Amino acid sequence: MQQLIRGRVLDFHADPQDTDDNHRFWDDGAVLITDGIITACGDHGDLTRQGAIPAGVAEVDHRPHLIMAGFIDTHIHFPQVQVVASWGAQLLDWLNDYTFPEEARYARQGHAPVMAEAFLDLLNAHGTTTAVAFCSVHKQSADALFTAAHARNMAMVAGKVMMDRNAPPEVLDTPRQGYDDSRALIAEWHGKGRQRYAITPRFAITSSPEQLELAGQLATEHPDCHIQTHLSENRAEINFTLSLYPKARDYLDIYDTYGLLGPRTLLGHSIHLEPREIARMAETGSRAVFCPTSNLFLGSGLFDAGGLRDAGVVQGIATDIGGGTSYSMLATLAEGYKILQLQDQRLHPLAAFHWATRGNAIALGMEDRIGTLAPGSDADLVVLDPRATPAMALRMDRVETLAQELFVLQIMGDDRAIAQTYVAGRAMKATDG
Repeated sequence: MQQLIRGRVLDFHADPQDTDDNHRFWDDGAVLITDGIITACGDHGDLTRQGAIPAGVAEVDHRPHLIMAGFIDTHIHFPQVQVVASWGAQLLDWLNDYTFPEEARYARQGHAPVMAEAFLDLLNAHGTTTAVAFCSVHKQSADALFTAAHARNMAMVAGKVMMDRNAPPEVLDTPRQGYDDSRALIAEWHGKGRQRYAITPRFAITSSPEQLELAGQLATEHPDCHIQTHLSENRAEINFTLSLYPKARDYLDIYDTYGLLGPRTLLGHSIHLEPREIARMAETGSRAVFCPTSNLFLGSGLFDAGGLRDAGVVQGIATDIGGGTSYSMLATLAEGYKILQLQDQRLHPLAAFHWATRGNAIALGMEDRIGTLAPGSDADLVVLDPRATPAMALRMDRVETLAQELFVLQIMGDDRAIAQTYVAGRAMKATDG
């Protein structure tokens, strides 16, 4: 099956923070898709003259909208879709009062599959085509999410959380059960279609040394799996963590001790870091993940993107639903911009959209498959309408450059600005008519 997606096309090939030669833009561009894979991308007229566009190919014309690679969310909690906007607490209270009781619901037969479809619908409605997701402690929650994502041919990185202490019994496993369930899920799902597994000890507070040791064993046995957890989100969290691991030099040292650091490790938040931790993250290639709306909502602190970048730490950016307050990567970029402003750091709109696409793909080590429109990549696209609301349309009347247009989308955009989302070439949003 072939189709041609036409519009104003933007594709990144380098980081705008490293070089001015970072993107290609075609005012009348086209993306040719064959069986869910991008086979050509460029100026529509040039591709036509070169004979790259087959005669009679089905064409979807999105002009004057903007087409780019689909958004990638590098840290999100699938079981927290119904605790978003829960009032009045910082991290540890918020987990105990809202999150753990909600995640206990995923033990109920039939609940997780329904929520998985709703979760993926929301991601696609907001232009997100790949997510790195925490599931609940229950094996069936991960099975449900992978099943739903596989049916959509949607690239998903996910794992059931491993947690054996400091939470209600309904959301606890044991070190052995966490290992066995994770191993079974890896055997069933890792590498099946576009699905990838993330070994997922929730964080050191809810995992005993015995559990972290078995998580490290999983990482050794399955080195091509990702690892996801949380690090240094909140001062009270850090103090509690260090009281549980009194021999650790710092929070990061706990994960390091059990062999959980490396280029496939995603450390959510990473706000209150010591210099030794930053140096060790850079040395091991471990990734920091910036969660701006969550950090603001829970009052956790300000992520130092510039400092981590200068130290050589690769970073992702993410919504962190449900501590985060929006499924939209546009809203996430907007709040990220404000957090960096408070630290006299700048997030240029080109750098922002690179971060949410190719940059996050690099953080995952998946830039050969997602995050760009390069031929051979999976055809995950988002179509953006910068005039989606009356306020945006009014502002757009004064826009003169691509960067200005992107900034309007970043600061004023939400799901209304997502004209269409394509997952492996398949349109995921219903349209009028």
